[in-house]
Amino acid sequence: MIIKTHPKFIAQKLFILGVLFLFTFQSCKKSHSDIGKIVFKETRNKIFKDIETETFIEKFKETFNKQESKYRNPKFLRALYESTDFEPVLLMKNLTDDKLKDAVAVLNNSSVHGLDPSIFKTSELNDLIEKTYNKKEIKTLDEAYQVLIDLELSAANSLTNYSNALQFGIISPRKIYAQYYTATKRPDSVSFLQVFQTKDIKSFLDSIQPQEKQYVALQKALQDRVTLPGISQEETERVLKVNLERLRWKNLPTEDKYVWVNIPDFKLDVMENGKSILNMKVCVGEGRNKNNLDNLVEYDENDLKKDRPFNRETPQLKSMIHSVQVNPVWNIPESIATNEISKLAAKDPYYLANNNIDVFENGQIIEDPETIDWSAGDAGKKYAFKQRPGDDNSLGKIKFLFNNESSVYLHDTPAQEPFKYTMRAVSHGCVRLEKPLELAEVLFGQGAKYDKIKAGMQSADPVATDIGLPKQVPVYLTYFTCWADENGKLQFRKDVYGLDIVLFTYLQRLA
Repeated sequence: MIIKTHPKFIAQKLFILGVLFLFTFQSCKKSHSDIGKIVFKETRNKIFKDIETETFIEKFKETFNKQESKYRNPKFLRALYESTDFEPVLLMKNLTDDKLKDAVAVLNNSSVHGLDPSIFKTSELNDLIEKTYNKKEIKTLDEAYQVLIDLELSAANSLTNYSNALQFGIISPRKIYAQYYTATKRPDSVSFLQVFQTKDIKSFLDSIQPQEKQYVALQKALQDRVTLPGISQEETERVLKVNLERLRWKNLPTEDKYVWVNIPDFKLDVMENGKSILNMKVCVGEGRNKNNLDNLVEYDENDLKKDRPFNRETPQLKSMIHSVQVNPVWNIPESIATNEISKLAAKDPYYLANNNIDVFENGQIIEDPETIDWSAGDAGKKYAFKQRPGDDNSLGKIKFLFNNESSVYLHDTPAQEPFKYTMRAVSHGCVRLEKPLELAEVLFGQGAKYDKIKAGMQSADPVATDIGLPKQVPVYLTYFTCWADENGKLQFRKDVYGLDIVLFTYLQRLA
């Protein structure tokens, strides 16, 4: 019999094993470090000489139990300190030689990443460090115990939060966006332990500063107080901050070849070895902020609780393009059938026939759909609609398929006029392609399959044909409103879906 264990339970067990392994030496010792002696040597404050380690441990446990709920990663912290029998790890390693002071200085400078230092409780940390070194501040033994305990726990919370923020982003996109389906790595036990493993916390914090070219370019623009065209300096600052956060998310391509769609830019690039080998215009789903009526400001509290996209917005996702359908059949979604097709059929009894749309009821084709009363409100739900291949098919001559939860794909279109628009958020959610045949060529390469695709798209007698890709290619549907182009010039696009507003609101609330 196979017993399945919940992934979260496995992760917790692995973390506990990790910290036990990491701190085997400390946990197996018969006695603890002489905490009072170490702190006295560093601060020269005689009151610390009277600290008894066992008493410290008991007071540490008591304080942690009272304050556990206020920490961002309480389970990780508890597992860590239980593995060391509540010995103060960071103080023992980093109190000497101003290491901790230097580390807090790095946190104080987090604004260079577009992050408010208050997120990391830097004022509280600075006060605790100053109090630890100030002989006049600590007058009783109880105060001596408490300041060291508070300093250890505050440093642990702040430093791990900063480390996670820089390496993974401070906000999980899955938690704030309703239509986000890109695999994005979040902090785990391994990353959490890094802060406690290092012998020099300042050096570690320096080592995790993001160095990716796009990140550095936006960071420099933020520091130089650049103003983007058409918006104020304050608005520019906000745009840079949200896009810096996006660049910290662990979701960027690692493959040599991939398809990249940036929704606000209305563009598609096929990237190979770091360079674009094909670029084209695209039309994406209609968005809630398509007219750019909202500035980058806070939502009210009701809106903040859940991101509410238009149902036509193209989702953010990563998947693998696995095949194409030449001369596709369009299985018309229920929402479009209800809100558009049935209404058009009600106005014109020949609309369905003229647009090659077949109607089905319980899987059986209806021979005379003109006899149906299309004004009935449930027509879009009662019947299924399929548009046959042809010149007027809404998917054009080809669609590119990849698995996703939103039933979207890349496809050709007979509606070419929107490609002339500046604002191309006009579709029902799928991505319309300006150059579909060129995309097929770069994905399939020259050969029999590409020749079959080309011939099928040009055929006067179109037949739906599925053709598998020899090697699947990743596709990223992304959302960036600011980036540096290949010449290093900052590019800025309007927040067509209001996703900058959502992200900035959450960043503000953290502070």
